[in-house]
Amino acid sequence: MNPDVKYLIGLLKLKGVGSTSVNKLVQHYGSAKSVFEQLPADNTTHLKGISQSAIDAICSGPNWLEVEKELSFIEKNKVQCLSFMDEKFPRRLKFCADAPALLYYRGEVDFNHPKILAVVGTRRATPQGKKVTDKIITDLVSQNVLIISGLAFGIDIVAHQSALTNKLPTIGVLAHGLDRVYPSEHRQYAREIENNGAMLTEFTIGTKPDRENFPKRNRIVAGMADAILVIESQRTGGSMITADLGFGYGRDVFAIPGRPGDTQSQGCNFLIRQNKASLVESATDIKYLMNWREQPKPKQIQKQMFVQLSTAEEQLINILTEKRKLPIDELCLTAGISISQASVPLLTLELNGMVRQLPGKIIELI
Repeated sequence: MNPDVKYLIGLLKLKGVGSTSVNKLVQHYGSAKSVFEQLPADNTTHLKGISQSAIDAICSGPNWLEVEKELSFIEKNKVQCLSFMDEKFPRRLKFCADAPALLYYRGEVDFNHPKILAVVGTRRATPQGKKVTDKIITDLVSQNVLIISGLAFGIDIVAHQSALTNKLPTIGVLAHGLDRVYPSEHRQYAREIENNGAMLTEFTIGTKPDRENFPKRNRIVAGMADAILVIESQRTGGSMITADLGFGYGRDVFAIPGRPGDTQSQGCNFLIRQNKASLVESATDIKYLMNWREQPKPKQIQKQMFVQLSTAEEQLINILTEKRKLPIDELCLTAGISISQASVPLLTLELNGMVRQLPGKIIELI
């Protein structure tokens, strides 16, 4: 285990110190341990976005007995930890501004799997909704898609069950610590998921599945995925929060349409009507929109010769020359710029016939 985990836990256990502040501090000082060592003697006026109350809490220090209790549970229960600075940390999630500073998990899975689909929906799933969920996931087997969801009743657990049945990797994201499973009826599924994926959380032991924790859980589900599929949802609820978060992160959002007036389809129809989600009816639609199948070779675009590139354009071209094509968020992460900062250079490159955007927000060098 990374020795810095102890100090990360210490930071996160402090009142008023959240993941966003911890990530900024760790990147500034180089490690969580250095935050405790250097911050008290540092001139903190340059630490933008870090409140004085958070600085005071860090200078006072955490309850190290509580930290040791957490570390003991981790060791005894074979829990693994991933810090924001670790190479194996989910790169899609790392690109999100509110990414967690530390993740706890049990199981074994590639958090940077090539294709990750979040499947979410109502806890009161209809027989039709369950059937659609299973059908879509079954039809994605050839793509070896990793299915991520929240282990809740309804669509969530059906998605996990279908992934397990079809031997697809799956991740259950929790709104509490790894010392419990909620709902308790899904304890058996949790064990199966650990054997074919992972149970994942940012919460420490003793954290209960309180209402305010579920939106935090949902941001991890949305942030780790390439796309979010909503299957049956009321106008408000957890799945709508996940879809909105995914839309904000620049993820593809898909929704299964339903009959007008059907309560369990209000959310999906609303997302489609607001142009926040693409209407899909099958795995074929998802594979096409995500470019998860062989595409007909496009007509070659004539490149403009002797184009004078800006610094940003040249940087993007150099990355694509090595990788050929990348999701836009990974391309921007590699370049060290935001998606908004890359929009103009990418448009210029596309107009000059040097790159093209494929379905699934993938940028390809021509």
